[in-house]
Amino acid sequence: MKRPRAPLPTHPLTKFFQPAAESVTTSLGDVSLRAYRATARHFLTYLASQYPEVDCLDQLRRDPHLLGWLALLRSRKPPLTTNHRATQVMYLRRLLEELAWTQQLPALAHLLGRDDAPHKERRLPRPLTREQDLLLQQELSRRNDRNSIALLLMRHTGMRIGELVDLTPDCLLSLGNDQWAIHVPLGKLKTERWVPVDSLVCGLVDRLRSLRPPGRPADRLLSGRPPGRAWLIRNIRDTFRDAAAAVGIKARLFPHQLRHTYGTEMLRAGVSFAAVVKLLGHKSAYMTLQYLEITQEDLQREFKLARSHPRHLVPHPPTPQPFPHADLATFVDSLHAAQHVLEMYRRSVDDHLTRRSLSRLANRLAKLLAVAKHLH
Repeated sequence: MKRPRAPLPTHPLTKFFQPAAESVTTSLGDVSLRAYRATARHFLTYLASQYPEVDCLDQLRRDPHLLGWLALLRSRKPPLTTNHRATQVMYLRRLLEELAWTQQLPALAHLLGRDDAPHKERRLPRPLTREQDLLLQQELSRRNDRNSIALLLMRHTGMRIGELVDLTPDCLLSLGNDQWAIHVPLGKLKTERWVPVDSLVCGLVDRLRSLRPPGRPADRLLSGRPPGRAWLIRNIRDTFRDAAAAVGIKARLFPHQLRHTYGTEMLRAGVSFAAVVKLLGHKSAYMTLQYLEITQEDLQREFKLARSHPRHLVPHPPTPQPFPHADLATFVDSLHAAQHVLEMYRRSVDDHLTRRSLSRLANRLAKLLAVAKHLH
């Protein structure tokens, strides 16, 4: 059962912030919409109490309105976590950017900047260890139910759980020559992508199709979700925790770690970093770096690969050739060779001006050669 949405406060700017929150969360879930609405509610409540005279968007100023709101976030008792404050600033900044576009007020987009958000506490990427990955895949394959197959599909495509539950039955595309790709629908960053897959993933998709309840329309989602999207996501997460406990893993794991594991596996398999960014559907390489785990073992393997393949090394300088004997005869021979090379090049050039310049150089070489022969 969905929680009722708390209404935004009665404020003249509510009629602008409410549709903006719905617009930026078009491809996101109800949780994201509630988070954006909560940020808008907090900001409008602050405006109503501190600056009641503000009743239209073009009255908003960085100082004092936005700077005062940032100070309010820092002074909360008990204090907000750094990550929570950073998220609040990011949400309001995104809402202001949306309003700047829809209301044709470009100044709104500059009221908050990236530097206004505190740097989030760094969280190291947490791909599964090889032992955990192997045990979980074996357990999920043994269970062979809808949620387990869905988790295996996450593991071998790197998609988010929200993208997984939005897959359609026709998500696979044949590219010919036994090449397949899976269509990952519009997701968290408002992007969609095609991820190359193998026969294993094709089998997982076929298995999910066979587990769909009979009689469903053809345009229904691949996993099906009679009680609702949020219920299905919670159900899949519960299955993941149960599978981890069943194989004796005591560490607290989350399904999103399957995505970290996929990205790290692709990098170790030789996929270029730029391609991994595309596979994961990220907009920045920095975000991908947070997902990948580079161990000392990986560094040793790359080092040995570089040493064993000369093409990976910096090319050695060419071996110096012995300098020819410095006499007049050698000089004449060099001029003959230069004449030949210059003429061959001149004949291959189509540009008229360039050909004229080369002809002048050829005349100079001819004069030098005549003088050299006379001395000889």
